[in-house]
Amino acid sequence: MPTADELKQMAAWLADTDIGLLELRTPDGSIRLSREPDSGEIVQLADEAQDDEAAPPQAIASAPNVGVFLQAHPLHDKPVVRMGERVKAGQGLGLLRIGPLLLPVTAPTAGQVTGVREDTGAAVGYGTALFELRVD
Repeated sequence: MPTADELKQMAAWLADTDIGLLELRTPDGSIRLSREPDSGEIVQLADEAQDDEAAPPQAIASAPNVGVFLQAHPLHDKPVVRMGERVKAGQGLGLLRIGPLLLPVTAPTAGQVTGVREDTGAAVGYGTALFELRVD
């Protein structure tokens, strides 16, 4: 994980751009730096390790490829999964449209859907976080 000085440098670089969110994932953990537009303010966040005991484990279902994210099949109005719904590992959560092909976005583990990070119709890249799950 980056040191405090490296984080300050990344925050300074972020402040000089129009990027609103920078996320870095490593095997040791993840860091998310975000800012409000036109706000150079750096906010100190609590150490994630301290919150792990209080918060239930979280999992992220990511895009398996590049494509267009869909919460429902194009021929149906009902989403594949609803907020708060319990899912099994490998269960479909949404779809990724690549031309005429539809790929499933599946749950990496059993849990409860707690968030959808992208809107239907959003162009997403490989590994883009699409769903948040609270692990059972």
